Amino acid sequence: MMSLTYDLHIHSCLSPCGDDDMTPANIAGMAALKGLEAVALTDHNTCRNCPAFMAAAEEYGVLAVPGMEINTSEEVHAVCLFPNLEAALGFDAYVYGKLIPFPNNEAIFGKQQIYNEQDQVCGTEPNLLINATEISFDGLWELVRSYGGVMFPAHVDKTANSLIANLGFIPPDSRFKTAEVKDLKKLHQLRKDNPYLDKCRIISNSDAHYLEHINEPELTLQVEEKTAQGIIDALLSSG
Repeated sequence: MMSLTYDLHIHSCLSPCGDDDMTPANIAGMAALKGLEAVALTDHNTCRNCPAFMAAAEEYGVLAVPGMEINTSEEVHAVCLFPNLEAALGFDAYVYGKLIPFPNNEAIFGKQQIYNEQDQVCGTEPNLLINATEISFDGLWELVRSYGGVMFPAHVDKTANSLIANLGFIPPDSRFKTAEVKDLKKLHQLRKDNPYLDKCRIISNSDAHYLEHINEPELTLQVEEKTAQGIIDALLSSG
């Protein structure tokens, strides 16, 4: 086993709420500068900046995990991570077909910029990516596993777009083994109110939309191997 410092929930400038400076190469560079060993790019309902991000992370010597923060039909946010680009982009294509189409208004929501491996803008996404999809939280675990990935509910302590806030409870038949808590000081009360969390691995990520908000290397994850698959395997266990 080995310990990896991590941040597994970061948004690039493809997310409309992401700062323009959040290019794939800038994210990888900031992760390296801070001393993070494993990072995941998880834009809203898309993985299309993951190819550029993974190429940049390899240059910086940072383990990159391709991912997405999906918005379910209940408007619950969940982080989905994949073992490789092929799986991530396959999932991306499926999700895009389930995204409720609505044109993005850059003046209101922000730009949605796609980058190439030279860290240059090579396209934009016309449909608003922060909309809900037609994918229910109830079937999300099985769907993500069919692509070889892992899913965990995002920022369960938040009062908007979280599993607990939007559903009011954690479904007792849930299958996720990991949950994300933004403010770990709330963990004791969260576990008291939601006993399901007692059997979950708890992680905390930045959900960064600005470079300076990316995690410092303070938290670690125990993995068998330093690969995307190693990260996924760890998150598939309750710890």
